[in-house]
Amino acid sequence: MGRDERIYEEAAALWRQLYGEPPPAGDAAAILDGILGDLPREAYSRLATDHLRPSNIAFPKG
Repeated sequence: MGRDERIYEEAAALWRQLYGEPPPAGDAAAILDGILGDLPREAYSRLATDHLRPSNIAFPKG
């Protein structure tokens, strides 16, 4: 089983767990959009948190 199939199976399992029914037709992205679509959009501010020390932050090399 390839990467895309594994992601689809995980997304479908999450859908079944949340809604108790088969997932809608489509790929994993469509299923996850259906699950996450109603959630509010939040800014990703992990590096701005006071809970990380500089030694815990790794930046890409290059």
